[in-house]
Amino acid sequence: MTVINTIVGLGAAVMMPIIFFVVGLIFRMGIGKSFKAGMTVGVGFVGVNMVINLLLDNLGPASKAMVNRLGLHLTVVDVGWPTASTIGWGTPIMVATVVGFLAINALMLVAKLTKTVDVDIFNYWIFLQVGATVFAVTKNFWFSVILTWVVFAIVLKVADIAAPYIQKQYNLKGISFPHLAGLAWTPFAIAINWIIDRIPGLNKIDFNPEKIQKRFGAVGEPVVIGFFLGLLIGVMAGYSPDKFITLAVNIAAAMVLLPKMIDVLISGLIEVRDAAEKQLKIWFPDREFYIGMDTALLIGEPSVLATGLLLIPVAILLAFILPGNKMLPFADLASLTFLLALVTPFVHRNMFKMLIVGTISIIIILYVGTNIAPFVTQSAITSGLKLPSDFSAISNMTGAVSSWIGWVSVKLGQLFNAIA
Repeated sequence: MTVINTIVGLGAAVMMPIIFFVVGLIFRMGIGKSFKAGMTVGVGFVGVNMVINLLLDNLGPASKAMVNRLGLHLTVVDVGWPTASTIGWGTPIMVATVVGFLAINALMLVAKLTKTVDVDIFNYWIFLQVGATVFAVTKNFWFSVILTWVVFAIVLKVADIAAPYIQKQYNLKGISFPHLAGLAWTPFAIAINWIIDRIPGLNKIDFNPEKIQKRFGAVGEPVVIGFFLGLLIGVMAGYSPDKFITLAVNIAAAMVLLPKMIDVLISGLIEVRDAAEKQLKIWFPDREFYIGMDTALLIGEPSVLATGLLLIPVAILLAFILPGNKMLPFADLASLTFLLALVTPFVHRNMFKMLIVGTISIIIILYVGTNIAPFVTQSAITSGLKLPSDFSAISNMTGAVSSWIGWVSVKLGQLFNAIA
């Protein structure tokens, strides 16, 4: 665990090259090729993080300005995924849970219960935060650990099932995404897609980047869409002309640069994947394996980025009008694109359907975040975090704890307390 904590503390840009270098050696790529592939993945992650930070650094203040303009005074604050990850990695159940994750993945692979080799260790925090919240409910160490293990095992299976659809949509052969926060919303995408396809009129609406570009020419290019979305957000934030034009240019830059940085990352990933596939066919001729990765690989898709930007004002408006909501969308507003990455394949990149799924997801997040905030807050205190002085409770929007999965987990914890 000391080794794992040290590597995780270095961040994905350092952790992933180490993992892929080791994986390359295991699959007999040789030291030189393994090092090159690992470094290419690392460089890709650095590039992706730089562009995401450019996006977040510009969208964060604009989102907060929109919140302030509406005068939202809510008691549960969205503290964002960085704080949520600290809660996850700081929980008392962390060591046992993570060791269990590694053992469960290995055992499920040996027993042919999963195809996914989950190397996305950094995002274990998503599972851990759910477990930390259940621990805050039950105060029972092993119930919390075992429940988190069960969620992890289920997610590996769901990642296997979703993988062919995601691989086809994103052209990522041999990759799966055991990402709890993203997979939580795929059932809604499947349901919404089925319902809308059976409603006359609505089933004719199909907005995707290619059709927009074909209809509007240069105006439909991602760089132009990003610019105009940036202008819209800047105006809604009450920015002066110089500030909203700067915001628009930076968002347009992110729309162009992010896919290119992801291409760099994927080029290194493909080298390892091809070597792994070749060697695994020798070792296990009748088996298929997937490399489990972070959804950061997917958010460069123009439909995901554009719809994620549109969800920012939607989230703020919903927080304002939903009766009974006490959760303030805040730090994670700029990260709403991550909710859509695994939705996209199941609605065929239709931004109209994506916006509906995203809106429903945010409604659920706000109500769940309001409902279970006392337990999320307690889990933060147990992990050693200090709470913001202006708010009585915390939650976060883009982790799984404020999804329906977090709510069900908390209710199971309460049921355990009632039985015990």
